[in-house]
Amino acid sequence: MLQIRALSHTYPNGTVALDDVNLDIPTGMFGLLGPNGAGKSSLMRCIATLQTPSAGSIRFHDIDVIQQPERLRATLGYLPQDFGVYPRVSALELLDHLAVLKGMSDKAERRETVETLLAQVNLWGVRKKAVAGFSGGMRQRFGVAQALIGQPRVIIVDEPTAGLDPEERNRFNNLLAAIGEQVVVILSTHIVEDVADLCPRMAILSGGRIVLSGAPQELMRSLAGRVWRRRVSAAELPRMQMEHQLISHRLRGGDTVIHVLADAAPEAGFEPVSADLEDLYFATLTASRQRAGA
Repeated sequence: MLQIRALSHTYPNGTVALDDVNLDIPTGMFGLLGPNGAGKSSLMRCIATLQTPSAGSIRFHDIDVIQQPERLRATLGYLPQDFGVYPRVSALELLDHLAVLKGMSDKAERRETVETLLAQVNLWGVRKKAVAGFSGGMRQRFGVAQALIGQPRVIIVDEPTAGLDPEERNRFNNLLAAIGEQVVVILSTHIVEDVADLCPRMAILSGGRIVLSGAPQELMRSLAGRVWRRRVSAAELPRMQMEHQLISHRLRGGDTVIHVLADAAPEAGFEPVSADLEDLYFATLTASRQRAGA
């Protein structure tokens, strides 16, 4: 169990990135949802010991992460949003080099680990190719391989599927699901589908604060019977935004489809729909922003 208590972080320019974050993250896949600028990467960097928070605590079992960062690093795997690679270095050579940096000095053990990981992430067939020439999805799978060196007990993946095509995204998510059965895996993303597909527990971060946390299916029950859908014209949209609690709108077949939160049908033409995680996400963000602006 990873426990985060009263965690806050303010950057030197005065920007408050995290504001009194409290969170329990159990073994398995945990989704951290939030828009760009919500503080997700700041939180991941604090957990990964890449920056020291201004206040609060982080514990992983008996490890005080802030006071003993080296102990967590010994059992941590981290895949940041962007990671650089050496030009003209093959996947096999680079993963071997990273294993050395992680303290694997035994050559035979290191070779077995590297070969096993490349096979696990389905990169064995391209092991002799330069990682710099990999596609986005292949690079992300290589990133998972390097994060798994040393059998970590905590794995952090920050916006891992952004920019991937649907096939690669599906392959990557299947890989994460297989990994996340025995260890803590934190999936930080703004892609709702990834959390819906993979995570039995989640939290929503907005404005540096945790505004909702729990099991997705349980959290969605709060919206049961309260989400309504209607197709509207572009001319009608401003009125709908003024008169109703609009939680999302998108183009479908040339028309704008809106979802509205209400205890009863808002007006003629609306039909009830089963709430999904995207409805919960947008409704939570809307309420959070309204509270912040009050």
